[in-house]
Amino acid sequence: MLALSEPVMMWAVFGIITASVYCYVRERFSIEAISIGVILALMLFFHITGGERPPMSNAEILSGFAAPALVTIMALLVIGQGMFQTGALEGPIVRINSALEKSPRRTLALVFAIAFAVSMFINNTPVVVMFIPVLAAMSSQLRQKASRYMMPLSFICILAGMTTLIGSSTNLLVNDVLQRTADMSLSFFTQFWPGITLAIIGAAYIIFFAPILLPDREGPEQEMTQSGQQYIAQIRVTENHPLVGAAPVAGLYTKLKDVTVRMVLRGERSLLPPFEAALQVDDVLVVAATRKSLSSLLSSQPEYLKGMLEITGFEEGGRDHDGDETIVISEAVVAPGSRMIGRNIEQIGFRRQTNCLVLGIQRRSRMIRTRMLDIRLEAGDVLLLFGYDADVRSLRSERDLLLLDWSKVELPDIRKSIYARLIFFTTILLAATSLLPIEIAALTGAMAMIATGCLNIRQAIRALDMRIFLLIGAAFAMGLALEKTGGASFIGESVASAFIPYGDQIVIAAVFIIIAFFTNIISNSATALIFAPIALSVSQQAGIEPIIMVLTVIFAANCCFVTPIAYQTNLLVMGPGHYKFSDFIRFGLPLTLLLWISYVLLVPVFFGL
Repeated sequence: MLALSEPVMMWAVFGIITASVYCYVRERFSIEAISIGVILALMLFFHITGGERPPMSNAEILSGFAAPALVTIMALLVIGQGMFQTGALEGPIVRINSALEKSPRRTLALVFAIAFAVSMFINNTPVVVMFIPVLAAMSSQLRQKASRYMMPLSFICILAGMTTLIGSSTNLLVNDVLQRTADMSLSFFTQFWPGITLAIIGAAYIIFFAPILLPDREGPEQEMTQSGQQYIAQIRVTENHPLVGAAPVAGLYTKLKDVTVRMVLRGERSLLPPFEAALQVDDVLVVAATRKSLSSLLSSQPEYLKGMLEITGFEEGGRDHDGDETIVISEAVVAPGSRMIGRNIEQIGFRRQTNCLVLGIQRRSRMIRTRMLDIRLEAGDVLLLFGYDADVRSLRSERDLLLLDWSKVELPDIRKSIYARLIFFTTILLAATSLLPIEIAALTGAMAMIATGCLNIRQAIRALDMRIFLLIGAAFAMGLALEKTGGASFIGESVASAFIPYGDQIVIAAVFIIIAFFTNIISNSATALIFAPIALSVSQQAGIEPIIMVLTVIFAANCCFVTPIAYQTNLLVMGPGHYKFSDFIRFGLPLTLLLWISYVLLVPVFFGL
């Protein structure tokens, strides 16, 4: 084995990091493959060239995978998935959306405010996923293009992530480097005041310049599933149901938006439109609605779900289940020659035979005004099915039905949403008050999500994004290699010697803009981990407080607005907003420069320099 001098090893590490950054930017290989390649390259390099006592052992290179910050990030992803899986935010969002017609501007501002507030405490990705369809629907109602709202949604959530320790994975990773290097730590709200100031400045920019700089671009036509194909379905008005006492307006029940009530069954009587009577307990509504409308009803309030399930006794009948299964909705076509043809759902005993519930029946040739359970099936009828995933999958072998696998989607089990909200707020409280270390609070919250059935093991594992896991592990290794070989000190001395004569503000400005540049060509997490030790070295050389330089790294690394590849929420909104790469440059670059100038000018106010 070779024994290279420290300067040679330092430059070799620079070469490995430069090559890895080039690979990440080119995207010729997957992030997972590049990350594993980086770790392998560092292990081989130090094994071959390090002599008897290499600067880094294999255990140190792999230590990033056991870092408390990485454990915290993974646990917070599980908690965020639990919030998404139970539709914990769907109820408030539906109520907000219903107020859109009365005060559209105020409601739109409220939606963005809620997205901002939630993003302060959980990973941005599930928040953006939840709000994309909401803003798409709102833009349609306001007769504006979705491109006006999607990029602001991503940017608002990123700005919110600057305000608390757990608002972004970047913050946790940089804090981990600070703990390891300087034996110091950020508290939950250390960065709040400078972070909220920058967020307000950024939000003001978005409000005033989004209408000017964002494209007003038409998107593709809406999918067929959102258009005219309707199902006949039934809803029972149960005790404490939101429809109890609902009175018709101009002969229609306006509480049921996007749903047409075709008949109300009250005992032996059938009430037809135009309706005059208020709804009562035990009324059964025969409705016509699209699949999207029915799914929205099921996801809005537990009482709607209960009212649809009680009609065929979904909760009482069927096999036992272990609570670790996903509820799904799917579609199936009645096959030609099926034994179901000519019989209704009750005569078939569909629930007993399949353990699945028929939520609705779609007949393409004509619309029928009759009780769903009385409809005699015909070949080509489409059944909207509701059940546990395993039961729906078992219908693949059913000859009487053709299961449309592509149509299957998981349905949020909103009956668990109260548990998800309680777990989320408890986790935040424990971390914010330091009653528990943040990694323990996050792990406890993740385990509680699984224990209460808010999500199952498979869903929790799916939330653990392997790209993030491997990227952060590789970035930890690169940052530590810079420290161990003297690379961080070398860059820190170079930056400090070049800018110290001009004062601390100029040093901070230089560090900020360099990090902001790299965070937009590689991930913010990787940039933060590589530059955190460099920034701490600069603080030592320039005599600036380490906390100030650490916060500079956090705010600069979160300025990932200029490219869609800079942050995953940018990629999420690129399709729904119909954006081009250049749209992010046009709208995101001025925002990055504005935050850079604002931060540098306000540094004396924030830190008393």
